[in-house]
Amino acid sequence: MSVPLREALKFWAKLGFISFGGPAGQIAVLHQELVEKRRWISERRFLHALNYCMLLPGPEAQQLVTYIGWLMHRTWGGVLAGTLFVLPSLFILIGLSWVYLTFGQVPWIAAIFFGIKPAVTAIVLHAAVRIGKRTIHNQALRWIALGSFLAIFIFNLAFPIIVIFAALIGIWGGKRYPEYFQQTASHNKANGTHGAALIDDHTPTPEHAKFSKKKLALQSSSFLALWLIPFFALTLAFGWKTLYPQIAWFFTKAAFLTFGGAYAVLPYVYQGAVDQFHWLSAGQMMDGLALGETTPGPLIMVVAFVGYLAGHIQHLIGNSNPFWFGVLGACVATWFTFLPSFFLVLVGGPLIESTHGKLSFTAPLTAISAAVVGVIANLGLFFAYHVFLPHGLGGSISWISIAITLLAGLALFKFQKGVISVLTGSALAGLLSYLLASLLT
Repeated sequence: MSVPLREALKFWAKLGFISFGGPAGQIAVLHQELVEKRRWISERRFLHALNYCMLLPGPEAQQLVTYIGWLMHRTWGGVLAGTLFVLPSLFILIGLSWVYLTFGQVPWIAAIFFGIKPAVTAIVLHAAVRIGKRTIHNQALRWIALGSFLAIFIFNLAFPIIVIFAALIGIWGGKRYPEYFQQTASHNKANGTHGAALIDDHTPTPEHAKFSKKKLALQSSSFLALWLIPFFALTLAFGWKTLYPQIAWFFTKAAFLTFGGAYAVLPYVYQGAVDQFHWLSAGQMMDGLALGETTPGPLIMVVAFVGYLAGHIQHLIGNSNPFWFGVLGACVATWFTFLPSFFLVLVGGPLIESTHGKLSFTAPLTAISAAVVGVIANLGLFFAYHVFLPHGLGGSISWISIAITLLAGLALFKFQKGVISVLTGSALAGLLSYLLASLLT
């Protein structure tokens, strides 16, 4: 007995609208629905798929959805599952991005974002601690994390260079000191046992999921076509050194560097979008991260916000309706960010599954994960600087922002509150501070 494709697609579509809470929350919902409730896949097969997706660059929850969809209904099942997981958040973020640019200067809306920025600072620092606890389990990995922090904090070293150095250290360390680069379990297994599943522990790997040179060549060429055709179309339509080909190339590189989830790629996106291309400001990047946290779907969907702002702002002058330029930017950023994820799951799955547990493969990824922690910590401190000292070192300190950050940190670290509730409380605090200031003046 198998699940009809139509029934599966209904579930994947529903999931796209309810997948709040970041990767951990999304994976918990998937486990509850697929393992415990629907019994589409067994606990062991679910964790096997999850561990594989954790090794890949890209958003692990979206890749897990793609993987299970592929396992159940072949290539198109995986493509449709992964796409339905992303589409709702793309549409929602396009709408929110338009509202943000159109009404963001309205005082009470500006006050809400004033309250949200300190919360984002606390959320990023909390992510650094949480990922650190999961990935750093010995002194060697602590030194790698510290080295990556200093490399980006003091020398402003580009994120890809840090990843390459960390990988080389992992390759060398895995051979010389293997005990320091062993991977530990990333996720706790659920307590209790469940009945038989449609894809159970001993269910044979379906034929379509086995390695085939012919299938590898066909799918690889399809991926190249799906990348090259839109890229060259954008280049022909707008020119080589214009915005949209830049977005396509930049987010393709970002997609292959997101080891460790969305928080890991944020520093790279920040470096490119804010410092290199000047598509948006540091404050706008923080607002985009907040919007990404409060919408369903992968957190990496913040790329849609970046793409929308880049397109909208660049075509603000001389165009009666820059909205559609923003929509194009959001769609280009999303397409080129997620296309590699589908490629890695659908094409790389049969090839790389055989490498599970092999230290020569996992050691570089362990080192990269440690380096990512230092990079995320640097991003949190950078956000704190912009929030606490909005006018630079010579300006006044925003004591209200410091207070909101401390309260948000307390809620996250001590009381384990969810991101949505923390952002909501911080937004209300920003609005309250604006109302009080209005009454006093």
